[in-house]
Amino acid sequence: MRNSVIRLCIALVTTLLASAAAAESPTPEVQRQLDALARENAELRRTVQDLAAEVRTARDEARAAGDAAAALPAAAPLATAPADAPLLSVGGGRVQLLDLSLDVLAAAGWSGATNEQLELLQGGGHDPRRRGFTLQNVELSAKGAVDPYFTAEAHLIYFLDPEGESRFELEEAFATTTSLPFGLHERGAQAEVGHFFTEFGRINPQHPHQWDWQDQPVVNTRFFGEDGMRAPGARLGWLLPLPWYSEIHLGSQNANGETMLSFLASDEAFEERPIGGRPYAGVDVRSPKDLLYLARWVNGTDLGDTVTAQLGASYVTGPNATGRDGRTHIVGTDLVVRWSPLSSDRGWPYVKFQGELMGRRYEADGFDLCLDEEDCENSTIGVGSDDLEDWGFYAQVLYGFRRPWAAGFRVEHAAGSGKDFDVDGSFEQGDAVFTSREDDPFRSDRTRIAPLLVFYPSEFSRLRLQANYDWTEGPELDDALSVWAGIEFLIGAHPAHSF
Repeated sequence: MRNSVIRLCIALVTTLLASAAAAESPTPEVQRQLDALARENAELRRTVQDLAAEVRTARDEARAAGDAAAALPAAAPLATAPADAPLLSVGGGRVQLLDLSLDVLAAAGWSGATNEQLELLQGGGHDPRRRGFTLQNVELSAKGAVDPYFTAEAHLIYFLDPEGESRFELEEAFATTTSLPFGLHERGAQAEVGHFFTEFGRINPQHPHQWDWQDQPVVNTRFFGEDGMRAPGARLGWLLPLPWYSEIHLGSQNANGETMLSFLASDEAFEERPIGGRPYAGVDVRSPKDLLYLARWVNGTDLGDTVTAQLGASYVTGPNATGRDGRTHIVGTDLVVRWSPLSSDRGWPYVKFQGELMGRRYEADGFDLCLDEEDCENSTIGVGSDDLEDWGFYAQVLYGFRRPWAAGFRVEHAAGSGKDFDVDGSFEQGDAVFTSREDDPFRSDRTRIAPLLVFYPSEFSRLRLQANYDWTEGPELDDALSVWAGIEFLIGAHPAHSF
């Protein structure tokens, strides 16, 4: 009897378990979802394993570096660095915090324009601007911690001009605060002082190796000169306490020098590229209003999980070289939008759009022109003041379609209004003579399209093939097709750049 009861209970339990299993059997749709989740889980497991392997490798390398540093004599680092220099302890050794790098840009190509015309078409100092070969830029960069309050960086450059002459320049050298009194640094404030690029728009503050294309846009060359707008000064940045990235830059710099073409400039710069044909007046600095002043506001946000964007607005004003009452105002807006998927192959694929629109109001002062130095009293003519307005834009798209390849396309245009003053014609006519700005290669209408193909052998090198087709209105220039092949390579650890 007892055995019969036990067998009956076992039969009932077996029946119930079979019924429950049958009732919980998933439908085909649920099963497919479960299979997909299982595959994703396996992929995540592999990713975690790969990351763990990379961490172990980095840890082993760090331990090896620490062991090597510990084997060095304790006094060795101190022989090349002051006792109070910022040092990092690694495995008992001490290493000075300093990044050094050498970046080289070179190009080769041909153009339908002559070499003389190319100096006008490719007006940037680091553009490919000669049939044959161009050494565009060799940049030696150093960045390091000064003390608990400052970091500093310097950029020295070398290149060959179109005549084959060597040019050495101090491109930038400035210090940036890492700590400010009254807790200002914790509130998002940061100051820079030294010699630096003016923080206007996207292209001007960048070094040539940061450009996606091999040359700078036409409008940048016209407004800021062949080497970009830069000068000694001071700048304050403030990261605003907003739920998105928002930063304001306020700065002041000297307005004179060859790199301040739209402002006080220099006699040499005006001899090569006079604005509106006006003569150089050699204005002296008498008060703070004779300095250049900058304001820039940039905002960035995520437009979803895969798209980021930054929108900026810039304004700069200062005196110009036409006289005591001459003044220049430049305003611009810029936009960068970048798309990259959540799952990528070392950053590929991606799409990056970048564009800038800017305008310049050049308030030229009036002046007196002596036609006969022996009798200026009776041969002087008066030339009134005038406002010359110029504007331009560029828009470019770069598509990283497959690692390590990318392709892009850029379109740009520059135009303006207001007549140029003709000094030679005035001497011939004995009166003030003005000509159309279309006769001025630095103010005439210009349009350019530029397709681009890029190949990245590694993160330390880049190969580019670019074609430029230029439409021009000036009598000194003809429409021309130019093709440039460029190479860039980096030695060392270059300081990080902004978004």
